[in-house]
Amino acid sequence: MSTPTSATVLHKGVDLKVLGTRLVVGDRMPDVELTATDLRRISLSAYAGKVSLISVVPSLDTGICDAQTRRFNDEARKLGDSVAVITVSADLPFAQKRWQTEAEAGNVILLSDHARMAFGDATGTHIEALRLDQRSIFVVDRSGKVRYVEYVRNFGHHPDYDAAVAVARTLTTE
Repeated sequence: MSTPTSATVLHKGVDLKVLGTRLVVGDRMPDVELTATDLRRISLSAYAGKVSLISVVPSLDTGICDAQTRRFNDEARKLGDSVAVITVSADLPFAQKRWQTEAEAGNVILLSDHARMAFGDATGTHIEALRLDQRSIFVVDRSGKVRYVEYVRNFGHHPDYDAAVAVARTLTTE
């Protein structure tokens, strides 16, 4: 069962407080509203019935976040239409759209947490001092249950891409 967090993330040698409720495997993914690149408000429940691989990055304009999102864009193509591969960041929707166009990353869905930080608060990824989301990955089954969680402790480290993709792939056959 998820609990309010007292977690921190390491950024440039400093521990920064992370707000929100950390999710664990077995929790339901909260149905929060985010902003799409075309400024439409969209709830995570829009992807109900699909497996969702939700990749969370602090900002697409950083090297690791760029690499993470490009990697999952490539994985989205391989996983097919039964998996919604979503990247959430606190970047403005305009910045996300610019990044997506420049990266030619049409397979990944980009959603912004900028307006309310609702996703960060609901999933325990809201880095208070930076007003960014902590790098993390969630894989959610078709019924909305969280089946994989990774919170990356060090701001500058990559997540375990292969583990998340393996879980998503397994869920497509269930």
